[in-house]
Amino acid sequence: MIRIFAAMFSGAFRLTAVLRHIVLLLLLAAPLAAQTSEPLLRLTLPGDTSPRLISRDDLLALPQQRFVTATIWTEGVVAFEGPTLHDLLAAQGITADPQTPLTARLVALNHYFVDMPVTEATPEAPILALTRDGVALTARDKGPLWVVYPYDADRAYRSEVIYARSIWQLTEILVMPAAPAR
Repeated sequence: MIRIFAAMFSGAFRLTAVLRHIVLLLLLAAPLAAQTSEPLLRLTLPGDTSPRLISRDDLLALPQQRFVTATIWTEGVVAFEGPTLHDLLAAQGITADPQTPLTARLVALNHYFVDMPVTEATPEAPILALTRDGVALTARDKGPLWVVYPYDADRAYRSEVIYARSIWQLTEILVMPAAPAR
């Protein structure tokens, strides 16, 4: 009788422990699931009355570019991955048109911003890097979005203009008509 009771108790104890672990895993996974759907980026297009909120899932649904390059901000060669700015804008209906030139104002968490002609967002670069060496970027390591170019691929990507556009902690993109040439 004692053996039967002990077997039943240990089985119940195991079941309780398993359930406890399942609940713990679900509680730990919940913030990760929420994190992917929270907006990472505000995107305002001409004619918008309020910004479009772009989540990590939205960005991951776009084609992903990956390249390996050295930067002036990191040690050694680093692999970056994310969608191109071109693909994000195209998915929202914005394409480069010389007849109606547009500017993209890229804004960082600290309110640093730089303006960039939309025509210079190509299918190859820049990307909105979501990962560095396969690890999701966080605010502590220049994320969650970092505007990155394949600096080693072309000398043209190693200029002060390109470095200035390489905004980390990107939070907002405002697309507006380009200022008239002076």
